[in-house]
Amino acid sequence: MTVERLQDTKPAIDRWDEVFEALSAEPRRQLLVTLMDSPDGRRVPLPDAAVDPSESAECEELRLHLTHRHLPMLAELGFVDWTTDPFCAQRGTRFGEVAAVVELLYANAHALPDQLVDGYRRLEQERDD
Repeated sequence: MTVERLQDTKPAIDRWDEVFEALSAEPRRQLLVTLMDSPDGRRVPLPDAAVDPSESAECEELRLHLTHRHLPMLAELGFVDWTTDPFCAQRGTRFGEVAAVVELLYANAHALPDQLVDGYRRLEQERDD
C-alpha cells in the first residue's frame, strides 16, 4: 500500500524515464504490444508473447532473459505482473502509462523517420491479418 502511494507521487520525469526504459528492449516491447492486444485481465503465455511473430527466437534463451532481466524490471515498474507456473504475464497497475506512449507512437508513425517505423509497419500488418 505504501509503495503504491510513493509511485503515485513520482515526478513525471521519472515516469517518462521508466516508460522509455521499458520500451528499450525488443522482448519487452513485444510483450507490451501483445498485452495491449489482449483483453484487460487476460494472461498471455510466455515466452511466446514476447517474440516478434516474424522472427524466430531461441525459446530457452528468451525464457532465461525474460525470467532474470525483462520481467522483473517490468514488474518492478508496475507495467506487468507475471508468474512462473504457469509462465505467463498480464497487465500491471501502471500498464496504462506505457500503453499510452505506444499508442501515440502507432498513431503518429507517419511523422517518424522511415528507419524507425519499419517494425511498426510489420506489426500493423500482423494486427490487421
